Amino acid sequence: MGTLPVALQVYTIREVAEKDFVKAMQDVKKMGYDGVELAGLYGHSPEEIRDCLKEIGLTPISAHVAYQEFVRDLQGTVKSYATIGCRYVAIPYLLEEDRYGTERFEEMMNYIPSIAKACKEEGITLLYHNHDFEFLKTTEGEYVLDYMYQTIPADELQMELDTCWVKVVDINPSEYMKKYAGRLPIVHLKDFTGARPIEFRALGRGVQNFPSILEEAIRGGSEWVVVEQDSHTEYTALEDVQISREYLKSLGW
Repeated sequence: MGTLPVALQVYTIREVAEKDFVKAMQDVKKMGYDGVELAGLYGHSPEEIRDCLKEIGLTPISAHVAYQEFVRDLQGTVKSYATIGCRYVAIPYLLEEDRYGTERFEEMMNYIPSIAKACKEEGITLLYHNHDFEFLKTTEGEYVLDYMYQTIPADELQMELDTCWVKVVDINPSEYMKKYAGRLPIVHLKDFTGARPIEFRALGRGVQNFPSILEEAIRGGSEWVVVEQDSHTEYTALEDVQISREYLKSLGW
């Protein structure tokens, strides 16, 4: 069926990137990653990030950008990531005071079209990256995540599905992905233990069925898969990133 290019969410190796961003990116490239998804600029200017990634040969596919950054400086924030060359930016997380059921959640829902418009003007598509709390139910009995995508049209908000958090709430990720085929340009690959509290693991060392997820990503028209691991307990961050890439290679990716 073929494969998709593989990127790394830089948050996975954030401490390494903070110390020496260039060396970290060189290591990521050597492991066989095709691109990166940024989570901050690690003390560098957008131009420096752009030039560094271009020289190393990594595609800056996307960036996680806090909703508050858009509120503080919408045009400036979007232009920074356009300068880097990102085709996507994703709202990565909502603070408790911004989640469903609050006035601030409704304010965000009303403001997302403005963010999307500013992004479009720079050739960028806006995404939303989920956790587990979006799978709480609305007063109408549907998942908050579904409510968000039903309320905001696809031409304003696309999905970046974190398959780990889908599995954490006991939903089959590949089955859930079918609902958003054609609206899911980037899929996050993340593994974890089945026990509670959960511990994150390198791909292939947890409970996820990645062959099924990868097959559905291709079937649903996704463009990239992104490896992400929030924390590291078995190995160092770079070791986990290497293990994850080798695992994907073992699947033919």
